[in-house]
Order: sequence, then structure tokens, then C-alpha cells
Amino acid sequence: MNIYNIEINSLQNTPILLSDFKGKYILFVNVASKCGFTPQYKDLEELHKTYNDKIVVIGVPCNQFGKQEPGSFSEIEEFCEVNYGVSFLITEKIDVKGKNQNPLYTWLTSKKFNNKKNSTVKWNFQKYLVSPEGELVDYYFSITKPLSSKIIKHLKS
Repeated sequence: MNIYNIEINSLQNTPILLSDFKGKYILFVNVASKCGFTPQYKDLEELHKTYNDKIVVIGVPCNQFGKQEPGSFSEIEEFCEVNYGVSFLITEKIDVKGKNQNPLYTWLTSKKFNNKKNSTVKWNFQKYLVSPEGELVDYYFSITKPLSSKIIKHLKS
């Protein structure tokens, strides 16, 4: 399974073609609007605006951690725009773990598919960085800020 073949919809229920992003890094972040890490939306937006020629930021709403993303699609969209001026892509709300895990997160978390490493999504705002060639670079726990040198170093090379 290739990451560029995975299908996922936007918050507005239109298909996001990951293959459109070949040649750029992709940062996937499972987001939630009622989490202590929610202020990271600001840095995600800054990352998106500053490095938009090198990276695509994709927020993935998930309600599996403390029920911290209970809103409907329109409520999530409004929250992101009003509170953080989010202009990067936001997907439909999905499961990032468990029996209903979305295929995107099956690929991101399974060495069998990503050929790099196994992982488990521990909490909201865990980040997965995919290379311009569609390979998993690494994942970062919630405490890693979007503008961390761990992420930025890849964009400056």
C-alpha cells in the first residue's frame, strides 16, 4: 500500500488526493479543539504559511482521546477558522486507532505498510511526517511543537 493511493475526505466531504502532494513533505496531525495542545493550531498555521512550498500540513480531527473533538464538521471548521485562522487542510473526523482505524493511520502506524516503524497514536496532536517521496520520515509525540527543529530541519535541507 502506497500513501499516495490512500483516500480521505476533507472536512467539506470532498476527496483529498494525497498524490497531489508528491514532491512535498506532508505533516499529518490528529487534532482536537478541546485539548491542552489545541494552541498548536497557531504554530501549525505558521508552519503551513512559512514553508508552504515544501510542506503540506493536514489536520485530522479525532474524538478518541478524552472526547476532545466532539463537534460536527461545521463546528470544527468554524472553530479552526475563528480561533486560529486555519487555512491548511482539515480532513473528515476519523479514528486513528482501534478496529475502525482509518487506512491513512494504518499506513502511518504500521511498519508492514510504511516500511519504517510501528507506532501507536498516544494522544491528540501527535505528528507524522512523510517525505516528498512518500516515505515515513518519523513521528513526534504531542509535546513536540510544530515549529520544532525536529521537523523544521527537514524543510531546510
